[in-house]
Amino acid sequence: MEAQGAIDLFFADECGFSLTPCLPYGWQPIGERYTIRSAKDWVTNLFGLLSRRGKLITYATSHSVTGQFIVECIDEVAERIDNPTVIVVDNAPWHTSAVVQSRQKVWAHKDLYLFFLPTYSPQLNSIEILWKKIKYEWLRAEDYTSVTTLKEAIFNIIRKYNEEFCIDFSKNFLSIT
Repeated sequence: MEAQGAIDLFFADECGFSLTPCLPYGWQPIGERYTIRSAKDWVTNLFGLLSRRGKLITYATSHSVTGQFIVECIDEVAERIDNPTVIVVDNAPWHTSAVVQSRQKVWAHKDLYLFFLPTYSPQLNSIEILWKKIKYEWLRAEDYTSVTTLKEAIFNIIRKYNEEFCIDFSKNFLSIT
């Protein structure tokens, strides 16, 4: 239905960022030592909605993600949609919370629906690829020097998504044969 333009389809999830860098490995010359500051300082949580067509909507909070935060974000999305919209989410406690469940009828009247993925299936949620690329490819080691620097880097990536920072989801990525 999304490919035919009948609905807008978004994949949604949260991602937390801290001053602990995500560096899977590193090389350095023998006898030389490079260090990267690592701290538990919390920076931000993002709730993002990503379409396969490249539209990205994000909301940030410096607090823990809660069902109420998710409701506020989805309420804002519901006010801006033009087509019937489906948001794919996992079964995180804040997605299945009573406050989220209580809003589903209101959203349905606005043609916005939540689709819950099967448990333990993050590979089915395309936005997970975005979070992985941000953390493991697009953020640089020098972005972790301070909370301010990291926030600037994260929001620069978000602002320039689909320009400098792109994910090429093939047309057949999620097609069912």
